[in-house]
Amino acid sequence: MSGAFKDAAIRVERPAKTLRELALDKVREAIVNGYFRPGDRLVERDLCAQLGVSRTVVREVLRHLESEGLVANRPNKGPIVAQLDIEEAKQIYEIRGALEGMAARLCAERSSPEIVAALEEALTGIRNSYRDNDMAGVLANTSSFYQTLFTMVDRHVAWGVVNLLTVRINHLRSMTIKTERRGIEGPAQMSKIVDAIRRGDGEGAYRAAMEHVAAASAIAEAVLSAKKSAE
Repeated sequence: MSGAFKDAAIRVERPAKTLRELALDKVREAIVNGYFRPGDRLVERDLCAQLGVSRTVVREVLRHLESEGLVANRPNKGPIVAQLDIEEAKQIYEIRGALEGMAARLCAERSSPEIVAALEEALTGIRNSYRDNDMAGVLANTSSFYQTLFTMVDRHVAWGVVNLLTVRINHLRSMTIKTERRGIEGPAQMSKIVDAIRRGDGEGAYRAAMEHVAAASAIAEAVLSAKKSAE
């Protein structure tokens, strides 16, 4: 048996992710999916038990999530799931609108049947998820729609920015998609984006994307205002 073969036979494969990265993914997912809700305290001892990791790992995870805007530290309260106010939400939607409008324009200018087909597939998934009352499916297919919009015109940095911002408002999005007629109006607005891209109408695609984000922003503002009034 050669030395090279023996070395390969006993080599320990490095895991794809570290324990810290795995814990980070789990806590982020728990926040995004609403397991931990805005304002919930994130107690280190409890997280250690839930995740099965050390307090050092938990502290590193919480620091990282604070840098992403998902966790906030409050005096005499410790880490909590960050709460969005109306002004922050408006700014996030403004940035999303500008970037998504840009991506939609670039998709139209690319004149690619592959882009249109991928967007249509995601849009069909959104409609089917609404029909089945599968809100997790709505969010997943919506994310796929926008990932296609950015990555198929090589705007990976912009997609990273939008994705990070979307994570911050995901709990809010989970409420807005349940509002009356959103299952009809949202896909109809997104269909206008696809139609403009199919026509190669860059300006029309830009306007349709901006209008869709503006409508989502108005709903989010109404949801936050109603929530604040109820407190």
